[in-house]
Amino acid sequence: MKLKTFLSWIIVSSLMISPAAWARIKLVALPDRQATVVRLDNPAATLVEEERVLTLQEGVNKIDFSWKGVKIQTNSIRLTVLDRQQPVSLLSVSYPNHEEALVWEVGSPVAQQVRARISYLLNYIDRLVTYSATVNKEETALTLDSFLVLRNFSGENLPVSKFQLDYGETFEGTSLSNETKKIQFFTAANLPIRKRFTFDAATLPWDPKQEQDNVGIPVQYELDNHPDKGLGKHALWDGKTRVYQADGHGSTIFLGEDNADFTPVGQPMKLTIGKSRDVVVTQRKMSEQRLNERRNNENKVVLYDTEEMMQVEIENFKNLPAAVTLQEPMPMEWEMKQHSHEFKREHNQLISFDINVPEKQKVTVTYTYYQRNLKP
Repeated sequence: MKLKTFLSWIIVSSLMISPAAWARIKLVALPDRQATVVRLDNPAATLVEEERVLTLQEGVNKIDFSWKGVKIQTNSIRLTVLDRQQPVSLLSVSYPNHEEALVWEVGSPVAQQVRARISYLLNYIDRLVTYSATVNKEETALTLDSFLVLRNFSGENLPVSKFQLDYGETFEGTSLSNETKKIQFFTAANLPIRKRFTFDAATLPWDPKQEQDNVGIPVQYELDNHPDKGLGKHALWDGKTRVYQADGHGSTIFLGEDNADFTPVGQPMKLTIGKSRDVVVTQRKMSEQRLNERRNNENKVVLYDTEEMMQVEIENFKNLPAAVTLQEPMPMEWEMKQHSHEFKREHNQLISFDINVPEKQKVTVTYTYYQRNLKP
């Protein structure tokens, strides 16, 4: 194999009955790997665990492990004995000067075969998770395919190995040095979705009619990472996602590309596919009144409150109902007084309204709040 790691052990045998008098050295070739597990949980470094069957002689066995040309983190290398007939002892570990190698001294009371695991952290081998989502023509469900992209620049050849993320099933594959490989990780069909239009009052124009260019509203597909919805076995890693839609004639059209965020179990994965002009949102401040002025000894206003009334018109030009989320920024200190629709406090300075707008209709949302402790 390309990896110039080799394992040999020098067996020091006694020509006399006393184990203190050693007279000959025997070099034994490296046994093949019995199994290799590659853990890709951490994007910073990859954990490799390989198992081998070692033939130990009675006495002290010196095990030499080298990794010339391989990007191993030296202080991460571990030797663990898994199965043995008689107890063995790891006596010492030493590092030869100017070499990419180490030597373990292992003591065994009898000649025996042991199953051992050598583990180490390997640099410059990493993984990316990507997705492909295909939405049905009615935009009610999608098929989600997940792919693992392995990039190996570690100098190590990994023959048939078991690869593990921190979720999902273990799968077998190979990864050769300087190779990039794409492997399908899982597929889930007929996942129910919601199509949602999101108006962010902090970033989008309040009156699109005053703009020279048409104003589009960002559109997302939402699917729940939940067992009742066809997923929910594990979290979904963040990754680039390409979204397609069935055209009803046995083919697909490309809708867009997004970087999906890490999605824990129970949370929705949101895929932004672009902007739509089928939904128009117009927002206005209808009134603002100063209240509760506080003055200093010189009769100057030092603090005051305001009462502000907002109005948001949502017009749906589509032939289907539209689910619209209004994201409304709020000041530091506020109190809601009236609201036409239920809202959710995302955090202290952001509220949101989820509004279902029937096809070809308009919905008006109003709310009035106090803003407190303003300075002139």
